[in-house]
Amino acid sequence: MRMVDLIEKKRDGLELSAEEIKFIIAGFTNGSIPDYQMSALSMAIFFKGMTEKERADLTMAMVESGDQIDLSAIEGIKVDKHSTGGVGDTTTLVLGPLVAAVGVPVAKMSGRGLGHTGGTIDKLESVSGFHVEIEKEQFIDLVNQNKLAVIGQSGNLTPADKKLYALRDVTATVDNIALIASSIMSKKIAAGADAIVLDVKTGAGAFMKTLEDSEELARAMVNIGNNVGRNTMAVISDMSQPLGYAIGNALEVEEAINTLKGEGPQDLTELSLTLGSHMVLLGKKAKSLTEARSLLEQSIQDGSALRAFKVFLEAQGGDAAVVDDPSRLPQAKFTFELQAKQDGFVSEIVADEVGTAAMLLGAGRATKDSVIDLAVGLVLRKKIGDEVKAGESLVTIYSNFENVEEVKEKLYQNILVSSERVEKPTLIYKEIMA
Repeated sequence: MRMVDLIEKKRDGLELSAEEIKFIIAGFTNGSIPDYQMSALSMAIFFKGMTEKERADLTMAMVESGDQIDLSAIEGIKVDKHSTGGVGDTTTLVLGPLVAAVGVPVAKMSGRGLGHTGGTIDKLESVSGFHVEIEKEQFIDLVNQNKLAVIGQSGNLTPADKKLYALRDVTATVDNIALIASSIMSKKIAAGADAIVLDVKTGAGAFMKTLEDSEELARAMVNIGNNVGRNTMAVISDMSQPLGYAIGNALEVEEAINTLKGEGPQDLTELSLTLGSHMVLLGKKAKSLTEARSLLEQSIQDGSALRAFKVFLEAQGGDAAVVDDPSRLPQAKFTFELQAKQDGFVSEIVADEVGTAAMLLGAGRATKDSVIDLAVGLVLRKKIGDEVKAGESLVTIYSNFENVEEVKEKLYQNILVSSERVEKPTLIYKEIMA
């Protein structure tokens, strides 16, 4: 088998076999296939696309290039959730204890964030003592005991995907649905879940800016998951403005606690209940979405979801007292109010730019070596469609330095107020089962 023949085959729009794709990925991973040939194949895929079978075969070849997490020792159907990212996306912190409280095991492998705020691990490390450096055996024991545990990502998970993504990044071949979907799903499948719920974002703060592109990516990932034996579905949700109110690590933990108490933002609560209902249904703890949602709502009302969060934090060394006393979370030295300059209605909140404002405060990483300030960030006081009076606060800024003029200017440029009433954006656009 020669790589040049396979490049030619894909260039001509023909389907590569599973054996050919395995040969390509194994050779590229071990270095026997050079970057220039993989670049040529990536560009051929960019223009000619891949069939559903090719996408599934590529995903599994990348899964098999490194470690795979065996979760078979965990009782029940393990359900994972993946979000394509956004600003203020606190759903993982809510969903873990929420679905664990009704008996669905969540064995979560998470990473650190590069961007607006930290990743799930960074946010959880806002809780003093919390750590994810646990052995696999302890991880499995914790999930069996408490239905929830979080561990850091394995260094050798899907090495082919890491290498291929780095190449795509410098050869203008990132923006391809087949390659994006295979990249995301290879990591989810290698992490060992039996079923996967995908939260695919759409809008200004999302990777996919249009509903059409978001739906195409969602369908591609659902098809891959189902084709390789993982029960998979997707929800397409709005990211034209930040989710919830909080943007920042400790601030998002506090918002997650409030949501588990039944006192969280309406959009974060609704999205968490929607995604959670699908997780409960795939985990076979309910016979319908209606029943699943009822179980989740009950777990909030009776306090069992909040208790599950406390148990989870304590089991991994965290200070569970933060649940009852959020002032134990890291606190910023200064707060500033961004006041509206006119009466009207909030017409636009550009999610990714507002996220950048939070990063300027230190809430996120501009590079992988950046140090995150867990205390700082933003709390929105108004969302799109809300009425506002001149002088009212649009945003509270939490900072550890006194000069926040650059942050204020960025926010004023990207939170717009109109004299005319504006409709609130749709939160959930579609649910894709197959």
